Amino acid sequence: MNRLARALVPAIISFFGGASIAFAQTQGLDNPLQFHDIPSFIAGALKALVVVALPIITLFIVISGFMFVMARGNESQLNNAKKNFFYVIIGAILILGAWVLATLIGGTVSQVLGPQ
Repeated sequence: MNRLARALVPAIISFFGGASIAFAQTQGLDNPLQFHDIPSFIAGALKALVVVALPIITLFIVISGFMFVMARGNESQLNNAKKNFFYVIIGAILILGAWVLATLIGGTVSQVLGPQ
């Protein structure tokens, strides 16, 4: 049974893969993402990530503030709150920095290539 499965699975995958390519060539495919090149797709994906991440980052900053308040001078809890706040800020910088970097690179590429 194992040999039969090893022989049939690649054949089935190649058959359906070829059939889907043939269908796409005869019927035409619409681009559901509305991105026409890779840089614009990456910029759009990072923009969506930022839109989703900003409320989460805000929530974690508020939680970190509550950790500072609830520490009440306890040194170990203060260190834990400081560590938490540091990691939240580093995560926010990484997410926002990736978005800014992708936007800058996309703008530079579009200026170099010109209007298309």
